[in-house]
Amino acid sequence: MASIKDLKKDINYVLGDIIEAVYLWEAATNNLDSKEGSALIDSAIEAFDSLIAQVNEKKVDNRPAHLKSVKKELETKATELVTSLNKLSA
Repeated sequence: MASIKDLKKDINYVLGDIIEAVYLWEAATNNLDSKEGSALIDSAIEAFDSLIAQVNEKKVDNRPAHLKSVKKELETKATELVTSLNKLSA
């Protein structure tokens, strides 16, 4: 299992890259401050807050299994957000 520090970095980088991609999409389409883009950014921030809270949760029965489930949830949420972003670009 990778360290908790690395997991937090992964959460930050993955969701940060998705937010940056939304900003790039808005800039490329001259659709600044779009409702769709704002909704995706809000979803990414909510996912970030939720995942970091789960990582920081100390009172779990099986910590390694818990952290693996957090990593799996990150992958799932990131995939959903990228799929939504791709629908905007289409």
